[in-house]
Amino acid sequence: MKNKPVYVEILIEDNVERVWEASQNPALHEQWDLRFSSITYLPKEENEAQLFEYKTNIGFGMAINGWGKSVGSLHSKDDSRTSSLHFGTDQYLSPIKEGKGYWKYVPEQSNTKFFTHYDYDVQFGTLGKLLDRIAFRPLMGWATALSFDVLKRWIEKGDTPSGQCIRFFTHWIITFLFFFVWIYQGLVPKLIMMHPEEVALTNAILPLQPSDTHNIVAAIGVIEIIFGLIWILYQNKTILLRLQLVILPLLTISAIFADTSVLSHPFNPITFNLSLIVLTIIGLLAGKDIPTARSCKRVR
Repeated sequence: MKNKPVYVEILIEDNVERVWEASQNPALHEQWDLRFSSITYLPKEENEAQLFEYKTNIGFGMAINGWGKSVGSLHSKDDSRTSSLHFGTDQYLSPIKEGKGYWKYVPEQSNTKFFTHYDYDVQFGTLGKLLDRIAFRPLMGWATALSFDVLKRWIEKGDTPSGQCIRFFTHWIITFLFFFVWIYQGLVPKLIMMHPEEVALTNAILPLQPSDTHNIVAAIGVIEIIFGLIWILYQNKTILLRLQLVILPLLTISAIFADTSVLSHPFNPITFNLSLIVLTIIGLLAGKDIPTARSCKRVR
């Protein structure tokens, strides 16, 4: 079964000329498109297709280098424009072998409907097709949609792509950090190890029978794990961050109230929770108006 082509569409509140320039000028294009680290146009002969080279850094000092050819552009009577591309790479690091697609710019009053449709052949035969379907193609579609939203915000608001990317990656690094912290704190010291200090602090606040105290500690662990999962599943991270600004100080005060000697411990509630509070504040500041792939249409 053939994999579906990638389709992404977005409405940009500006004219076709502006969107065309931001996407056809390689110096501008490489700033907002997450799929490319650099795009270089090669010398062009008159009436010949525009050739270019692209580079995508994939980390650890490695990069994928490829070639491309702009095989034509069409200006229609309705002032819409179409740019067709042929691209590929000979490197085995790339799942993509060769592909074709187009960008289209359709004026809608004073706005531009900007969309792309592309497909490609993959390397590594049947295994490559399977990996492309379950992982790489969804990733390419997501990266294209996210890039289109970055372009939209750049054109409409003047929000630079670099600033958007800093906020985006800061937001998600903090999100995964809190996901890990809450899961770990609930799972390891409370459920798996049932650490004596966790039991002692809980018993100091709620003087109960040992068995009841263990149950309370386990219940708190389950709640922390659920809260950690919510960090991944719930979209409105601002609410979670504001909730943490209430929870973390309360946890700090409770731990000190239960046993003041914890202040002498390494990574005690003051230093540990204060660090999390500062990261929470950074998350609130960085999480404002971040780009999102959800602003794009993904089906024709």
